[in-house]
Amino acid sequence: MRVENPDGWCFQGRPTHGFGIAQTTRGASFTVVGPVLPYSARFWRGCAYWQGAALGKIVAANWKMNLRRQSGCELASALKTDGRECWLFPSFTLLAPIADTLIGGTLKLGAQDLSPELDGAFTGDVSAEMLGDAGCTMVLVGHSERRHGHGEQGELLLRKLKRAAEAGLKPLYCVGETLEEREAGRAKEVVKEHLSVLKDLQGTCAAVAYEPVWAIGTGLTATPEQAAEMHAFIRDELTKLGLTDLPILYGGSVKPGNAKDLMTQPHVDGVLVGGASLKLDSLRAIDDVAREIG
Repeated sequence: MRVENPDGWCFQGRPTHGFGIAQTTRGASFTVVGPVLPYSARFWRGCAYWQGAALGKIVAANWKMNLRRQSGCELASALKTDGRECWLFPSFTLLAPIADTLIGGTLKLGAQDLSPELDGAFTGDVSAEMLGDAGCTMVLVGHSERRHGHGEQGELLLRKLKRAAEAGLKPLYCVGETLEEREAGRAKEVVKEHLSVLKDLQGTCAAVAYEPVWAIGTGLTATPEQAAEMHAFIRDELTKLGLTDLPILYGGSVKPGNAKDLMTQPHVDGVLVGGASLKLDSLRAIDDVAREIG
């Protein structure tokens, strides 16, 4: 089977198995490691290992525990109408209605969490397979609000990553240090430990997001230089793990006013946006910056 789309990307393989070899019209090839669909070039940047082609910046929107059905669907619909290519991570209750809203568009839908269990007597949990049924192709794993608010670490996060992969979901895996850890000079040590769970998971993740915990919901933001330094460190660590081309996003009080300074730094392949993604104008402005930078 061969599928092409307007971005100039095409796929040859068996989409029912979710794997295959994709190739650009310019001849660059890469191995697809997730669900095979005629997605945009920016989505392939997060879902494939590729060589020989430069792709654009990624904008991911984490809505956290915000918005209701009407407001969430209206925001998603407006982004779809714009032809945006953001990755959306709404709350569980919004997944199915937003999936219906996004049919035929270029936005990608993900959940904010998943259960490490396959199924069974786990009250309150939502499995990876259920997320797929709801229309998700992606999922957040390891967000700081899960690590520090719910005590999620190491082995548990590894199980979640594996469950996501088994169900064909592409995780956006989050790492980052607290203010205390940074002030103690342990920022890189902590991030390295967070990344270590990926060592046997080549081809599993869509991207890694660096989110300094001290800059989430506080109004504080890592300086462009701080972001560049940590992203360079993460790139080196990912290379050691064999994850050479995995995109690295920055997350931490991203807003229209600082998006360009952050996304023009080396190794910053996009942004994970929190509060600023809840307003159409601000999310549009951030995505416009991503498009401008290319």
